Amino acid sequence: MNKTIRRTSVFVLLLVLALLGRATWVQAYEGKALADDQKNRRKTIAQYAQPLGNIVVAGSPVTGSKKTEGTDLEYRRTYTDGELYAAVTGYSSQAYGATQLEGIYADVLDGTDDRLKNPLDALTRKQQQPGTVITTIDPDVQKAAYRALGDTKGAAVAVDPATGRVLAMVSTPSYDPSKIAGTTNGDAWKALTTDEDKPLVNRALRQPLPPGSTFKLVVAAAALEDGLYGSVDTATESPDPYTLPNTRTVLRNENASAPCEDATIRTALRYSCNNVFAKMAADLGQDKVKAMAEKFGFNDAELDVPVRAYASVYPSGMDKAQTALTGIGQFDVTATPLQMAMVSAAIANDGLLAAPHMVSEVVDSDGDPLTTYKDGDSERIVSSSTAEQLRSAMRTVVEEGTGTNAAVRGAEVGGKTGTAQHGENNSKTPYAWFTSYAKDPSTGKQVAVAVLIEDSGAARSEVSGNGLAAPVAQKMMAAALK
Repeated sequence: MNKTIRRTSVFVLLLVLALLGRATWVQAYEGKALADDQKNRRKTIAQYAQPLGNIVVAGSPVTGSKKTEGTDLEYRRTYTDGELYAAVTGYSSQAYGATQLEGIYADVLDGTDDRLKNPLDALTRKQQQPGTVITTIDPDVQKAAYRALGDTKGAAVAVDPATGRVLAMVSTPSYDPSKIAGTTNGDAWKALTTDEDKPLVNRALRQPLPPGSTFKLVVAAAALEDGLYGSVDTATESPDPYTLPNTRTVLRNENASAPCEDATIRTALRYSCNNVFAKMAADLGQDKVKAMAEKFGFNDAELDVPVRAYASVYPSGMDKAQTALTGIGQFDVTATPLQMAMVSAAIANDGLLAAPHMVSEVVDSDGDPLTTYKDGDSERIVSSSTAEQLRSAMRTVVEEGTGTNAAVRGAEVGGKTGTAQHGENNSKTPYAWFTSYAKDPSTGKQVAVAVLIEDSGAARSEVSGNGLAAPVAQKMMAAALK
C-alpha cells in the first residue's frame, strides 16, 4: 500500500470514529435534553398519548381526559367545574403549555416522572400509568367563595390555621381551562389574553395589592410584642387628627366622630382609627414593623403552596412619614389574599403559623405515595398572650365594630376590615379587604379567611370592607364550620 492510500485510509477512519463519537455523545449525553426540549413534537405527542392523571378534590377528580380526532395528540385535558377550580388546577393545553398544579406536576400527570418507572422502564423510557395529585381543597368552601364573589373582580383564600391546609382558593373573573386545552382554540386564547380583567392571573397568589387597614393587625402585633403598649386595652398616645412626622400632611379618620383620640388598640381596630396605627408604626420604626411583617410572611420570595406565590412586600429605606403610612397598609405595602389569610391564621392558632399548602399527597397509579406534604409544620410568630389579645380585639370588630357582616351564628368570629387607596391621589375605586378567623366551640373546627374585592362595579361611596368583602368571608367561614 502506497503512502497516499495509507494516509487517506487513516483520515477516513478518523472521520468514521468522529462520527461514531458524535452519535454516541448525542444519544448518551444529549438525548434526554433533546427529548425534554419543549420544541420537540415527540414530547408533546408522548404527553398526550394516554389519558392524563387527575387532580383530586375531596376524593373526586376535577380533571379528566377526552379522546381527540384529526390530530397526532390522542387525548386532551378536560375539566369538571373548570371555572370553579381554575385558580387551583391551572390549565394543561396542547397549544399553550401548563400552569399551576397542572404545570408543577406535569411529569406525574402524564406518566413520564422517573418515580413512576421500574429500573427497566427507566432505561427503555417506557411511559407508565400516570399518577394523581390530591389537594387539600374543601369543595363546600370553594363553592361558597366562588358564588359569593360572583361577578366581582377579586379573590379569596381559606386556610385551616392548625394545619396550614388551603381549603379554598378562588380568583375572579375565572375561566374554563377546557376551552384552551386543545390545539384549535386560538379565539378562546386571544379572548383570555386580551381581556382587561386578566382572568388568567391568579389574584389569590399573584397580584399583591395595598392591604389597607387589614395590615393594622401586623402593626398591633408588633406594638404588643415590643412592649410599646401593655395590652389591647391600654390607652395609646394618639392625637386625632394626626400630622405625619416632619410634614404638614394631616391624616384623618374615615369616621370623624369615632373615638380615636388616644384610643386603645381594641377601640382603634373596632373603628379602624388611622391616627392610632400611623403613629404606632412611626413610634416603632420601620425596622420593628418590617421584622414583624416578615415573621408573618411578607418579603418571602419563595412561598410555594406548591404554586409559587408572589411576595407580599413591606418596604425599606423610608422616612418617618412614609413609615407612618405603612401603619395603615398604604405607601408601598402590598399583600396577596393568601398573605392576609396567613396573618389571621397565625393569630387564630395561638401565635403559630402553619406552612400553607394546597396539596396533601402525590401518588402513583397504585395509590402509593410519591410525595407527602405534612400538616402542622409551624413557626412561632407572636406569643400566645399577644395572639389571645388580638383575637379578643378582632372579635370586638365583628361584634360591635366595622366587621359585623362577618358574624356566623354559633361561632367565635374575629376579623378586620380594610379599604385601600387605588390610583394616583386615590383617583380610582378603592380596594375592599376583609381578613378573619372563625372557630366552632362545639366541634373544634376553625378557619382563617382573606377576601379582596378589587372591583365590584359599586359606586365609590359604597366600597367598604364590611359591605363588600366581609359577606364573602362570612359565607366561606360558615361553609368551613358546617
